[in-house]
Amino acid sequence: MGATTGMPGNLDRIREQQRETWDRFSTGWKKWDELVLGWLAPFGDAMLRLSNLGEHSHILDVAAGTGEPGLTAAAMAPRGKVTVTDLSERMLAVTAENAARRGLSNVETRVCDAGALPFPDACFDSVLCRFGFMFFPDIALAAREFARVAKPGARVCAAVWSGPDKNPWATTVMSTITRHMEIPAPPPGSPGLFRCAPSGLMRTAFEEAGLTDLREEEVSSIMIHESPERYWDFMTDIAAPVVAGLAKADTETQAQIHHEVLALARRSIQEGKVRLRSTATVIVGMR
Repeated sequence: MGATTGMPGNLDRIREQQRETWDRFSTGWKKWDELVLGWLAPFGDAMLRLSNLGEHSHILDVAAGTGEPGLTAAAMAPRGKVTVTDLSERMLAVTAENAARRGLSNVETRVCDAGALPFPDACFDSVLCRFGFMFFPDIALAAREFARVAKPGARVCAAVWSGPDKNPWATTVMSTITRHMEIPAPPPGSPGLFRCAPSGLMRTAFEEAGLTDLREEEVSSIMIHESPERYWDFMTDIAAPVVAGLAKADTETQAQIHHEVLALARRSIQEGKVRLRSTATVIVGMR
């Protein structure tokens, strides 16, 4: 089967797997929502700072899961409106709960695919996407869709993880699993945490989508856990690749991985808590 004929079905399959995974993991994300809010806030804050929001802005937040940075944007645009999208209906149910709890009445949710946004051309003042691009079956297509729905002069802004060496929050557990398991390398371009890390990849996607005045900024945050055990619990609740990797290991290997991850996490203890660095690139372009 040729590459072209095989692609659409393959992309649909990836999309369906994503939807199933996120529906399944929505409970874990809800459970840890407060920790995730604090940990990822610096990335969302940088995006909002670069997005030039006004109080009347109409904002689109794509693949937003439990609602950030869209909900923070909604508070900054009290006379505007925020549309929060995701593939997973269950994740968006958490968004709606969070919006209600925070008294935000200018937020709506929409289940949709980033590569086929159900909105007319040029209807948003700002388009946001925090840690979504790594999951999209087609990065260039999503970037074109973001540019299409943005008004002339609007900002399109994304955050993507930098390389593994700058993200011990993820590699502490993932590299330990990889050391013990024969996990085949995913095919190039398949969804994954560090897929958007290569230098120039996002810039090219944004440029080819017709965005101009591009700027990139590296942002760091520290993930903080009360103990190594809490870090382990968190990663096995919210990280699909971790759960998938552990599921392939026998009981003995699982125990060994657990033991080594806790030992590594202990090395990151400062002032009584596990502190793990997280680094991303925030990129913004103008329509």
